[in-house]
Amino acid sequence: MARDTTDQTPLNSVSELSAYLASGARPADQFRLGTEHEKFAFFAADHSPVPYAGEASISALLNGMQARLDWDPIMDGDNIIGLAERSGMGAISIEPGGQFELSGAPLETIHETCQESNRHLDVLREVAEPMGIRFLGIGGSPKWSLAETPRMPKSRYEIMTRYMPKVGKQGLDMMYRTCTIQVNLDFSSEKDMARKMRLSMKLQPLATALFASSPFTGGKPNGLLSWRGDIWRDTDNQRAGLLPFVFNADFGFDDYVEWALDVPMYFVVRDGRYHDCTHVTFRQFMNGALKGEIAAWEPTLGDWTNHLSTLFPDVRLKRFLEMRGADGGPWRRICALPAFWVGLLYDEGALAAAEDATAAWSYDDVLQLRDTVPAKGLKAEVGGRPLLEIAREIVGISRSGLAARKRLNDEGQDETVFLNTLDEVLAKKATLADDLLMLYHGRWAQSVEPVFNEYKY
Repeated sequence: MARDTTDQTPLNSVSELSAYLASGARPADQFRLGTEHEKFAFFAADHSPVPYAGEASISALLNGMQARLDWDPIMDGDNIIGLAERSGMGAISIEPGGQFELSGAPLETIHETCQESNRHLDVLREVAEPMGIRFLGIGGSPKWSLAETPRMPKSRYEIMTRYMPKVGKQGLDMMYRTCTIQVNLDFSSEKDMARKMRLSMKLQPLATALFASSPFTGGKPNGLLSWRGDIWRDTDNQRAGLLPFVFNADFGFDDYVEWALDVPMYFVVRDGRYHDCTHVTFRQFMNGALKGEIAAWEPTLGDWTNHLSTLFPDVRLKRFLEMRGADGGPWRRICALPAFWVGLLYDEGALAAAEDATAAWSYDDVLQLRDTVPAKGLKAEVGGRPLLEIAREIVGISRSGLAARKRLNDEGQDETVFLNTLDEVLAKKATLADDLLMLYHGRWAQSVEPVFNEYKY
């Protein structure tokens, strides 16, 4: 999220919280997709991380991008922390460890989102290369320790950094040493939201396996294929992971709101200042818990919007759905991830087929899969079936959904072309993480240094 909201519309009842989520519904012919991707910034000369300040730095990158794009700077005090497209559609932001993120505009086709990502990377290279800066597209920082990783001067991150060690063992690693690709998708009604959220919650571990690309930590193999996936198992389980109530047949907006109300807050923003609110839940806030602690203690719609952005379930509900299971990866995967999910969720036939394929999966089945995928990848099992076998079926369903959409580019290609990278994974029976480990033990001679050259953007 590039910019925290300061909408001062007062909140008077819990029903308004559900109504806010419900207001995201739109007709199917107006569905869009918004793709986000993060990448690690590093210096080409020695593969060291890029600091926030200086002539060659994250802030210099943001200023250089601002000059070329003419987007509005996003400030936190005196520090530039992002850029916003003036239409309000797209944004550039920085993650806690300097991971550079494009939050793409809501677009109609995957062809468009792929073009958007390519334009972003082209401009970014123009700005970064004279500074000796490049970008790495995998899911976990392969060599830098937490102490070596820079920290961005963003107020919400300062609060999170203090809080994370209190609620899990790997929260700081999540913040500072991982990258992801995500896609945001629409729903047409409460029922449509529930179907899509239930199915995509079941299938996030499959996405983790297909996109696994974080097998290194501290310059050596970490014993996992998706270190990032494992990190989410112990980050802050009160606000992250699988949500059991999503598996209920009558799941709806109110259920998500009731859960979110009892998750501790991170902050509220008043007059540009961030107030640490990790000691109260949003429900307590609604009941006046901050009265006397801050001047403007009454909850606002902006507070609710910001709170929703600090919840980290595998699928996050806002006025759209965020698919959060995948590791970051090379540029082709920036297009493959939205293709996978759009094919499954934006065609009725594909959605129904995927629901049938996963109908027998219980919450416990999916939890077990989620726990085993970081180490086993496509060798994991669910319901007694190998995940590789299921992956072939689900990717095939996604392909049928994309073909049914009939969204063609200028060369007459439909969106199924963007699943080719997943076809390669399935044909080889090996994830990108498996490929990286093979290189490490072979041509790379047990060094992670070549990853910076061979998997840079």
